[in-house]
Amino acid sequence: SGNSNSLNNFSRGAPNSLMRPRRSVIKTKRPPENPMFVCLCLSGMNAAVRATVRVGLYTGAKVYFVHEGYQGLVDGGDNIKLATWESVSMMLQLGGTVIGSARCMDFRAREGRMKAALNLVKLGITNLCVIGGDGSLTGANQFRTEWSTLLVDLVKAGKISDDEAKTSSHLNIVGMVGSIDNDFCGTDMTIGTDSALHRIIEVVDAITTTAQSHQRTFILEVMGRHCGYLALVTALACGADWVFIPEMPPDEGWEGHLCRRLADQRARGCRLNVIIVAEGAMGRDGKPIGSEDIKKLVEKNLGFDTRTTVLGHVQRGGTPSAFDRILGSRMGVEAVMALLEATPETPACVVSLSGNQAVRLPLMECVQVTKDVTTAMAENRWEDAIKLRGKSFENNWNTYKMLAHINPPDTKSNINVAIVNVGAPCAGMNAAVRSAVRIGIIQGHNMLAVHDGFEGLAHGNIVPITWTGVSGWTGKGGSELGTKRVLPSKYIEEISLTIAKFNIHSLVIIGGFEAFMGGLELVTAREKYEELCIPMVVIPATVSNNVPGSDFSIGADTALNTITSTCDRIKQSAAGTKRRVFIIETMGGYCGYLATMAGLAAGADAAYIYEDKFGIRDLEMNVEHLVQKMKTDVKRGLILRNEKCNANYTTDFIFALYSEEGKGVFDCRKNILGHMQQGGTPTPFDRNFGTKMGSKAVLWLTEKLKEMYRHGRIFANTPDSACVLGMRKRALTFQPLAELNEQTDFEHRIPKTSWWLKLRPIMKILAKYNISLDTSEHAHMEHVIKKRVSMPAPLIKKHKEEVEEEEE
Repeated sequence: SGNSNSLNNFSRGAPNSLMRPRRSVIKTKRPPENPMFVCLCLSGMNAAVRATVRVGLYTGAKVYFVHEGYQGLVDGGDNIKLATWESVSMMLQLGGTVIGSARCMDFRAREGRMKAALNLVKLGITNLCVIGGDGSLTGANQFRTEWSTLLVDLVKAGKISDDEAKTSSHLNIVGMVGSIDNDFCGTDMTIGTDSALHRIIEVVDAITTTAQSHQRTFILEVMGRHCGYLALVTALACGADWVFIPEMPPDEGWEGHLCRRLADQRARGCRLNVIIVAEGAMGRDGKPIGSEDIKKLVEKNLGFDTRTTVLGHVQRGGTPSAFDRILGSRMGVEAVMALLEATPETPACVVSLSGNQAVRLPLMECVQVTKDVTTAMAENRWEDAIKLRGKSFENNWNTYKMLAHINPPDTKSNINVAIVNVGAPCAGMNAAVRSAVRIGIIQGHNMLAVHDGFEGLAHGNIVPITWTGVSGWTGKGGSELGTKRVLPSKYIEEISLTIAKFNIHSLVIIGGFEAFMGGLELVTAREKYEELCIPMVVIPATVSNNVPGSDFSIGADTALNTITSTCDRIKQSAAGTKRRVFIIETMGGYCGYLATMAGLAAGADAAYIYEDKFGIRDLEMNVEHLVQKMKTDVKRGLILRNEKCNANYTTDFIFALYSEEGKGVFDCRKNILGHMQQGGTPTPFDRNFGTKMGSKAVLWLTEKLKEMYRHGRIFANTPDSACVLGMRKRALTFQPLAELNEQTDFEHRIPKTSWWLKLRPIMKILAKYNISLDTSEHAHMEHVIKKRVSMPAPLIKKHKEEVEEEEE
């Protein structure tokens, strides 16, 4: 069947449309080709399986499960089963993969692949969606490459007819990467990595409490035989003193350097030392560096009480994080899009994540660059190995090096940098403060902590903050500096006097919409108060994720995980009570980010938000949808409502409406989550994001201070001297506060456009609403070589030649 025609069956409606589609949305002109799965076992994979099944069914395709990975593909029979909508229900919160996985020697032999081809041809399957690591995906590409010759052999053997061979003349392959090591080049994150980091950080937090009590050194060994991503991000997220990763072995004489660093930290008053080791860590001589080796070294040279912990397979299991569920869901949808658009000439592709963008990359290019990393490591080209891992990995490594391996200079810059937290507290704020303070000290600056927001700045509630003053802050929730929602406009004169009194040369403002507004007010007041002509940077930190200029805010991921885990428990509570609908109110002000993303992560039936207008007809449609759902095997419903989505359709109103209309069919319960969404320890994402944001902000301020230094003083009055540091699509960028005016809805305290609104139709389709899906901005095929522009020239030439040879 023609894939291009299949894609045309999607109605190109508005992204937020709740309208019912034309019949052509779910009817195809010809029998569609059938997506199916081969999986390896990792957290988050079930979300990808669920999304691919449901979006496949939404297009009118038949979708098959292949149980037990490639072994099931070879054995056939009951291992290949039709998937239904209900068969993927209640999967999101489960770790591993419900359809099983197995290592398969048979598939490595041509005879085994011929059996697999026979099973697919007999079922009319010519689309394959593979979820696994680079080995699984390479095997899938080989299967696709020799597909035509396999069919020829099957016809000669009389196992299939000429017509069957003609009908199944080509095989389309789309891959999704599942690997906790995050070792596949071409994607920022692989499915399962974030969940593994959650398991690791839970252990680190538990260990650090006892280690601080006893003044111990803890050595934690994490997975990563060939890739140090887990170890590196863990080191950033817990403020480790040292990390050992395969890509960058320590310099000769590292033993003395490590011992000096640990001793220095103790001398500064730190009661705890943490060392993170990837299981594949090694020295420059190629010899492994294990946790026990490091323990013996520390005990012998320093006499510190030292303990080791090897995490092992605990990292692979457990409930998937919200990030992994959303990632898996988005990848599953994009995989179906790629299959529907594929032609016989389309190369096998892998669906990847770059920033917040879904991208498609040629599978074998990604595999080749992944192999290039191994080659670079084998040839002792360590810097090349770091670069080949990608920009995200390289940024993490550079941030870690600055925070852990650069000592503060003896000479001071005589620059005073003040840090203030503004607005509601959120998890991850302290990680940003710690990073900013330590990077500032490394630059030679004097760092000043402003307590209690702009009010504290006006009243001079300012104290110097030192290196050890922020020890252990990465894992602390809330705001250690204290924070208030007060804006600076009523205190402008006092603030200008305080800036002059403390000789503040630049300002780091960490917070939510109040931080953004406060920064704007300070910039506006520059015309009247010369003291405010200093460089300023706003770091978005709020659970609402409503700061203009950034796709993500520090704290939003922690809140999202809190909502998701709560929804899991609430849904589970109905396991023994049939036909129950839960209505849950989330935070976010007028911003529907939390409700929408939690809806995707928890499998909600609807999420009401301010940005996606709704009325009584929509509520009526949602109730009818739940009535029909209760007639299936799935007898639970989940409705999310953003706290300010509508002044009249309150949580109580929606609860009363659903209760009345559901009488005799289902009963209702409601929950208002409240401030529990703002509390708790930060997730690995928020710790890492806050650390990188704080670091980048101070480095940017340092450069601005050099630019703005004139005649013995700092004078900054240009728009680009006061910016918001934000994540935009694929990069951290600085955008002038003044330029963001046009992009802001000040009445409702939200940006005028938000990238995540385009994900809402996915949530509705996965909940089985017949809505239109806008496919006008689907991902296009990109080339990995363009994403690796920093690759050394000889490698670029070699890589281009290999890609060209592969294409030929």
